[in-house]
Amino acid sequence: MVLSTHISSIAERILNEETLSIPDRSEVNMIEVRSLAKTNVIPTLKRVLDSTNVTTKNITLNGVSCLEVKPPKIKVPWSIIYGFGGGFVQGSPNEDLTIAAPLSAKIGTKVIIPNYRLAPENPWPAAIDDGFQVYQAICKKPFGIVGESAGGNLALALMLRAKKAGLPLPSAAALLSPFCDLDVSSDSQTFNNGRDPSLTIQNIKTAIKLYAGDNDISNPDISPINGTYDSSFPPCLITTGTRDLLLSLSVRLARVLRDSGVDVDLQVWEGLWHVFEWHDKIPEADQSISNIAKFLQRHLGPVSYTHLRAHET
Repeated sequence: MVLSTHISSIAERILNEETLSIPDRSEVNMIEVRSLAKTNVIPTLKRVLDSTNVTTKNITLNGVSCLEVKPPKIKVPWSIIYGFGGGFVQGSPNEDLTIAAPLSAKIGTKVIIPNYRLAPENPWPAAIDDGFQVYQAICKKPFGIVGESAGGNLALALMLRAKKAGLPLPSAAALLSPFCDLDVSSDSQTFNNGRDPSLTIQNIKTAIKLYAGDNDISNPDISPINGTYDSSFPPCLITTGTRDLLLSLSVRLARVLRDSGVDVDLQVWEGLWHVFEWHDKIPEADQSISNIAKFLQRHLGPVSYTHLRAHET
């Protein structure tokens, strides 16, 4: 469904007046791109951490470094695995606290963000391997999974691996503008190129080459939209915007999952761009994160152990 018929004045100002940084992700610039992104996000992180009162600490699960986000008060007995975005070539757990922190605070649960290895230093399958190590440590108890952009790819790939390995699936999944297909031939990747203030086709193509190299991008472990799903997969909330460069991917993924028997709620936000939830100043971001929190609470709740029990029997 399309949410709202107009965008907020703050979102309009971002589109009309502000220039959002679209980095040159070429290999020679990668160190600088990552450093600049981490520096630029500092003021935002301060606002978000002050407003949510979450605490963070570095932990290690199955040999993988993670950031644990903890709300002021734990309200539910389940946790969330969270995949950060950045095209598998940049990004970090800290940079995605703009989404993970309010999500943790709204639900009252711990959020675990694997600090997976990045390309080009560590191309596929390093990120998925790291995420799966963390998944195996978390899935022994009820949990949800959330991922934005490349993190949405990660979330899907982890569920596909878990299904194949006979491990419990999460009780609910939320995917924010998921980068679920590395074949850049979908409709929105043409008509939204230049309209999305956060991504360009060239930006994506560079990241794909650094991450996937010469491997077959149709491999479901690389492009999980090509995976085999069935009704045992958890209910899934997908968010995107009408300006999202990856809008078509969300629409196609929703159909793939629905045709496979998965309960899907596709939420398309009018006038908004790729992972708009990351921009903490716009009211739509807070509303979408609230929607995600309610979705996870509805399907997990304090006693919803359905998926865990199903895999134990």
